[in-house]
Amino acid sequence: MTDLTATDVEAPTPPHALTVVAPAGIPEVNEGADLAGLLLAALDPTDGDIVVVTSKVVAKQEGRVRTGDRSAAVAEETARVVARRGSTTIVRNRLGLTLAAAGVDASNVEHGRIVLLPVDPDASARRLRAEVWRRAGVNVGVVITDTAGRAWRIGQTDQAVGAAGVRVIESFAGRIDPYGNPLAVTAPAVADELAGAAELTQGKLSGRPIALVRGRSDLVLPVEEDGPGATALVREPAGDLFGYGAREAVIRALAGVDADRVGFGAPASPDELIDALVRVLGPDAVDRNDRSSDDEPADRERVATVSVTGPADAVAAVAFAHGWAAQPDSRSDSWLLAPLSD
Repeated sequence: MTDLTATDVEAPTPPHALTVVAPAGIPEVNEGADLAGLLLAALDPTDGDIVVVTSKVVAKQEGRVRTGDRSAAVAEETARVVARRGSTTIVRNRLGLTLAAAGVDASNVEHGRIVLLPVDPDASARRLRAEVWRRAGVNVGVVITDTAGRAWRIGQTDQAVGAAGVRVIESFAGRIDPYGNPLAVTAPAVADELAGAAELTQGKLSGRPIALVRGRSDLVLPVEEDGPGATALVREPAGDLFGYGAREAVIRALAGVDADRVGFGAPASPDELIDALVRVLGPDAVDRNDRSSDDEPADRERVATVSVTGPADAVAAVAFAHGWAAQPDSRSDSWLLAPLSD
């Protein structure tokens, strides 16, 4: 994963006006189409503009359209199931994106056909940017978008799945707000904001898959720099607090399958694990004071022996969900706990 501190530069104050244009009349795009030529003719970009293109158009141009079973394509694109509710399946796909049906779509395409996401949207964005520069000598940023739902929110919006020549995230950490408060974690995902702004002009049914955003040249990188791409916006599994949906998490924790560990993130601290065991089994079931290790002092946060009374399945599931393994200690009525990553 790209180190986002590379974007922690003091950016100029953004302008107060933004222009977004999504022209009509874009012809149907098929495999091998001249996408750079289409957008140059339709948009007439200048240095500092940001070109926003839907992933579906890029996928069509790259031959990612097929006839066949959508469920089979979803399975191919899926790295891990995150949640299921009835016919809806949310997955983390091979690009690391968490999307319904892995991003496989059957809309805005001929009946009976499906469209998969581009193989490498960041690479697609780099190629398109380079071709615009080669033909027109214009330094633009490129953002490739796809539609996604959001946890806790109704409806969908567009987000960046590919990017080149664009600062995809800004860090305000260490800056001071107008009231004198230091900002700690504020980091606008500007590539996603650009995607959402473009979608407002493109729409879903109007046949406007290409848009131009003007007014944020401060986000466009020098022509020799493509930047980290939209991949930099994908949270690493170890830091993901929502690797599974509520129902799926219960099932995975109880099943305790080794391959499912990644969805629960990095191992929790021993104190977090003990607190969770107390919540599940009750305060009298766990002896908080009985924590010991035969290892060196530096290793005492890595292995803990805890006296626990309660159902073995419950202890094992709670430990698994917190990134720990629980094994009965044959020497006493206790459990030996150790981080699974070790």
